[in-house]
Formats: sequence, structure tokens, C-alpha cells
Amino acid sequence: MGKFLKLFRQTLIYGVATILPRIISVILVRIHTDKDVISEVSEFGTLSLIFSYIILFNVILSYGLETSFFRFYNKEKNKKDVLNTAAVSIIITSILFASLFSVFKINISDFTGIGTSYLTIVVYILVVDALTVIPFAYLRLKGSAIRYSFIKIVNILTYFSLNIFFLILLKDLSLSGGILKMIYIENFQVAYIFIANLIASVMSLLLLLPFYFEINYKANFQLLKKMLVYGFPILISGLAFTINETFDKILLDFLLPESIAKAQIGMYAACYKLAIFMTLFSTAYKLAIEPFFFSEAEKKGSKKNYAMVLETFVIIGSSILVLVVVSLDILKQIFIGDTEYWQAMYIVPIILFANFCLGIYQNLSVWYKVSDNTKFAAYISSAGAIITLLMNIILIPKYSFLGSAIATLLAYFTMAFLSYLLSKKYFPIPYNSSKIMFYIIVSVSLSSISFYGFRENLLVGFLCILIMNLVILLNEKKRIIQLFKLIR
Repeated sequence: MGKFLKLFRQTLIYGVATILPRIISVILVRIHTDKDVISEVSEFGTLSLIFSYIILFNVILSYGLETSFFRFYNKEKNKKDVLNTAAVSIIITSILFASLFSVFKINISDFTGIGTSYLTIVVYILVVDALTVIPFAYLRLKGSAIRYSFIKIVNILTYFSLNIFFLILLKDLSLSGGILKMIYIENFQVAYIFIANLIASVMSLLLLLPFYFEINYKANFQLLKKMLVYGFPILISGLAFTINETFDKILLDFLLPESIAKAQIGMYAACYKLAIFMTLFSTAYKLAIEPFFFSEAEKKGSKKNYAMVLETFVIIGSSILVLVVVSLDILKQIFIGDTEYWQAMYIVPIILFANFCLGIYQNLSVWYKVSDNTKFAAYISSAGAIITLLMNIILIPKYSFLGSAIATLLAYFTMAFLSYLLSKKYFPIPYNSSKIMFYIIVSVSLSSISFYGFRENLLVGFLCILIMNLVILLNEKKRIIQLFKLIR
């Protein structure tokens, strides 16, 4: 019981460090989409596009080494050897990446259409972030959840505070002269955001710097070869997931006419953020329930419990889906600063449902995690990535960001469906498929009626929320009563 409580406590601490950045990212959208901060939608599009590249290259520059480090540190007798080898490897590849960029900077700028001044800051961010990968992994390995979360929270609060300073306060403060007048540059907002990101990343690295004084910088290249081989499927899986999550914005940039591409990305990225309310629910649920998956793995009746976990997720998620969709026109006024971005609002219910499907997939993933069939994670993510790429290429030229939204939904739905089919073959779990499909169909139907049929009618929206929750109440009375008993 003590071990379980410790695991739950660590999950809660890590959860704060995971969810807080997502919440702050939504708050920052309100600031970044304000006309007084970033005057052009296309500039916000450039910002969103560059962040997509950052997410992609973060995966490439860690190349599955974090997971390899966990595996080999627990497996090998010489723990120090694993620690030194992983750290030296990440240092060498980071230096190599920075060197290659300095040689091909102009070519990269021409290919991506992103200015070299932005790219230079981005490369510094990527290198600094890469150098924190193994130190952060080492903290997790030692069970230092509080220190890990503290550094992560310092990072996001630094980034948030600097955004407020650079984008809102600096212009007025610079009028008093002195050093602040030297710092302030007109129409430099996007660069300021990346500078804030860089300073926050450097802050994290400084807090982790003691790690680099503990190692002796000797790499075991035979061990490194094994670690790289082990980490390669993790890299492929990570890339596949990143393609599903961010590549739509990159493809919009390449496939749409140059004159409208950045503005279309800006509208799409801003409205896409409103789907984070489903992502937050899925992430919180996953963090809370994942330790339960493994603690139940060897127990009798575990498969029934796994089925119940997914059912509960779908029931709560269905209610959240309808509630958020009905509230979208209120949420857009709170979280999106300028009406020009609202042109993309019609894709938000699609992205919300896509993220609902992703949450279902994450719950379904229990079968390959507890049965040590994690290779299927790479297969399923890769299938999703292929669908993302193909459907974006087919749909974007005709439908712009609507095509990207549809591609995202198809990718995540396919991943969930594939995981369900494979679980039936390799690790059968008695899911109540008819009940799950019933709640999905009801929630999607009510959401569609409210948003696409009667969007301006709040009474219809309220009735949709009421109907969804009455359906749940009538069908889940026993479950709800049991839940209240547990709470008391």
C-alpha cells in the first residue's frame, strides 16, 4: 500500500508539471492573438509554424535516448557507465546539430521560408532543450518528482512572465529610457516570444547544471550502440506521434499558396488550441489511471477493471465534449484575442472529437503495455502518421485547414480502432463496445446539432447538455451511487 501511495503522490506531482504548461499555453494564445501584441494573423501563423518545427526536432534530437537510458540503467551493472554514455552522446549530437545548422542556415531558411534570425534563436532553444533530456530523465529515475516538477514549473512560469514583460509591459517601460529603451525593438514581438522561450530553457539547464559536474565524460561506444539500437523504434514512434500532432501546420505552409499560407496557419492554430479542454481531461485521466493499469496487471479480474476504466473515460468524455462544444462561442471570446481568427472556429468540434478519440486510444493502449507488446505502439502511431500525411496532402489544396482537421480526426480514430482490433487478438479485454459506441454517437450527434445546426441558440445548446447528462444519469445510476459512496 505504501508503494502505491508513493506512486500516486508522484503521479500527482508529475501531473501538475505536465498540465500546467498546457493551461498556460492557452492563456498565452489570448495574448499572442491580440492585435495590439501581434498585429498580423500571418505573424501568429509563423509563430505556430516554428513551434511545430521545434516539437519535431525535439523528438529527433533526443532520438529515443531517454527511454534507452531508463532501460539500460536498470539493466546494466555499471550504472555510471550508462549515465556517462547517454550524457556524452546527447552532448556530441547537440554540438553536431548546431554545427550543421551554422553551415546550412541559408539553405534551411530558403526551404522553410523562415527568417535566419528566428532560426538562430530556435536552434539555441533546441540545443539547450536537448541538453536537459538526460538530466531530467535521471531525476525521474531517482524518484526526485518534486525537483523535476519544480524545474519544469520554473521553466513555464519564466516563459509566461517574460511573455508578459516583452509583449505587454516593455513598450511603456522603455519610454522612461535607460536599458529598457535599448531592449525594446518595434515589431519584434515574435522574436521576443522565442527569446522568452530560450531564457526559460537556459534557466532549466542552469538548475540542472550540477548533473554535468557529476559525470566523467567517458563514453562506452559498445554500450552506446546497444542503446541506439534499442532507442530507434522509440524514435520512430515519437516521430509518428509528432507528425500526427504538428505536421498539419507544416504541410499547410507547403501546400497552400504563399500569399495565404501563414494567415491560414494562424487561424487554424489559434482555434485548434480550444480543443485543449479535451486534451487536459485525457491527460489528467491518463496520469491518474496509468499506475492502476500496471498495479492491476497480475490480479484476477484485471481485464474487467480495464474495461470499466475505458467505459468511465468515454462516459465522462462524452459529457465534456457536448459541454465544450456548446460553450465554444463563449470560450473563443475569452481565449482568442481577435475576431479575424474566428474564421476557423468551425473546425474546433472536429478537433475536439479527434482528441476524444486520442484519449480512447490512450486508454486502449493498456493491452500492449501490460503484455510487453510495446512494438505495436510504433506500428499504430506509424499508421496514424501515414494517414495524417496522405489525407493532408489530398485535402489541404481543396479544403485548407478543414482538410487538416479531418485528417487529424481520421488518424486518431484509426489509431483507436486498430488498437481495439489488435487487443481482441493479442490481449482480449471485455469492453462493452455497444455502450461505448452509444455514448460516442449520442455525444457527437448532440454536439453537431448544437454547433452546426443551432449555433446561435443557447437554449438548444443547454438542452443538448441536459439531454447528454440525463442519458448518462439514467444509464449509470448504479455507477454514480457507487462513486458517491467511495467519495464519502
